[in-house]
Amino acid sequence: MSKKYSDWLLISDIDGTLNDKSMKLPANNKKEIKRFVEAGGNFTLCSGRNLESLNIHYNKLGIKTPAICLNGAGIFDYNSNNLIYYNVITTQGEEVLLDIFSRYKLLNLTVFSYNKIFLAKKTCLYGFVISKVDNLSYEFCNKISDLPRGNWGKISFFGLPSTLKKIQKELKNENNSELFDCFYTSPVTLEVVNKGVNKGNAVLKLAEYLGINKKNTAAVGDYYNDVDMFKRVEHPVCCGQAPDDIKEMCEHVTCHCNNGAVAEFINYIENKYIK
Repeated sequence: MSKKYSDWLLISDIDGTLNDKSMKLPANNKKEIKRFVEAGGNFTLCSGRNLESLNIHYNKLGIKTPAICLNGAGIFDYNSNNLIYYNVITTQGEEVLLDIFSRYKLLNLTVFSYNKIFLAKKTCLYGFVISKVDNLSYEFCNKISDLPRGNWGKISFFGLPSTLKKIQKELKNENNSELFDCFYTSPVTLEVVNKGVNKGNAVLKLAEYLGINKKNTAAVGDYYNDVDMFKRVEHPVCCGQAPDDIKEMCEHVTCHCNNGAVAEFINYIENKYIK
């Protein structure tokens, strides 16, 4: 384990981790990120957001390390201005997801490419709201056939918990289990990515790209879509408001995200492993 800041990669989720519950960036988080990076450390973000949405938060921090988008489906290098990794849902997978969507009247479907959001029908409340919150580019597709194909980094189903439970079971059956990975990002939101795509695998790809040893990787998050990231990094840390079973997976639990969880995360890693 290295004592050099430049040998370390620290990664943070955004919603409920970097930002507080009102989607604001606590001042102490920004201050500690700046100090860590100026000392030579590598800090970046890993989020379910697409690039357009991720950029809003990334650009506030004064960092340069490539960032992970769409829950691990993509990695974007801001220095070269290129996607260095992008793993999309297959054509077969698209057909299965559209078939599922067609069978549930109250279900919302939002399709995320790395740079745009597509809303299946004008009744897609979830996708519309998240697009408006950050003033993101979006497109209504009134017919399923109007949805662009071949660039699905992830999709999100928004619906009743009972409906999502049925869908999750179908996605994990023997016919579909090799096509997808899926996880909850809230009790009413089920996200689907290509098989093997997750934050954890993306973090290790990024560490390899940067030449950083896995022993010097640490991540902080707050919910079940961070589980794979916690499993793959050497030092998993979660926020104080995380579910109890998430806390049990982590070596340290910070304060609530409203009080500067990322600042505490950085201080913890520094004091225990670097200084």
